[in-house]
Amino acid sequence: MLLSFVRIVKFSIQDISRNVWLTIATVTILVLALFSVNVLLTVEMLSRHAIEAVKEKVDISLYLKSDASEEQISSLRSQVSQMSRVKKVLYTSKADALRFFREKNKDNPEVLTALRELGRNPLSPSLIIMPNSADEAPMLIDEIKKMDSDIIESRDFADNALILEKINGITNKVKEVGLFIISIFIFTSMLVAYNSIKVAIYTHRREIEIMRLVGAPNTFIYLPFVFSGIIYALMSVLIIIAIFYPFLGLLQPYLEVFFMDYNINIINYFLDNFWVIFSLQFVAVSLISVLSSWLAIRRYARV
Repeated sequence: MLLSFVRIVKFSIQDISRNVWLTIATVTILVLALFSVNVLLTVEMLSRHAIEAVKEKVDISLYLKSDASEEQISSLRSQVSQMSRVKKVLYTSKADALRFFREKNKDNPEVLTALRELGRNPLSPSLIIMPNSADEAPMLIDEIKKMDSDIIESRDFADNALILEKINGITNKVKEVGLFIISIFIFTSMLVAYNSIKVAIYTHRREIEIMRLVGAPNTFIYLPFVFSGIIYALMSVLIIIAIFYPFLGLLQPYLEVFFMDYNINIINYFLDNFWVIFSLQFVAVSLISVLSSWLAIRRYARV
């Protein structure tokens, strides 16, 4: 059995080496298909992190009157904290608001000069309300709108639901386009692999005839061509690994700028899930290649 397996591998490698250009074409199409799959996987991972990042930023701000006393603010904060949909309530005093404003505009001397000329703190204290979840935010907003307090000057409800809807919409569009491209590459891969095996069978038609005459079983005749499909899959996966990680290295700095403070590292994601991602891709590509080889064998290997 071991000797037969070695011979099958040997014949497969000979087939591949004799049809170099067809091998290059087949592997190239498979690599493009895998690249599309991994790009789609990257988009899926980034969209998931983006949605989580937006959800973490969901909050409701209550701006209070400047002359509100600490007792009044404390009472309102306690009232809001007791709401079932509230996770946390943060208080920003006038002094804290002024400090944050100065830090934010430290590189804008004109704003700081205008603030000094004003001679007083124009900012108001505020309560920042964090909901238990982004799904509960709309209901919490309705409750906050109904609140009646003399010290509330204004309310700020960021439309995070609209942002999440846009992210989901973009992600779904990218998925649809990605799946369409992947389906094209899969179909093309099957055609190219089919033709590669067809040419390999034509090249070895005399060897196949001789093997039949000496009583070789069909499995020994057919398996080298099937194994060629597995070799195509292995080559394409190894090439995509060699290509995709440098691509991620070029992409990562832009992600760090775009997702600042969210610690998104796409390289670590692919490293942590290396065996799962590329093992599944190898199995999938092998099935495509083996199916194409089997169809070609059924039609053309009956010498």
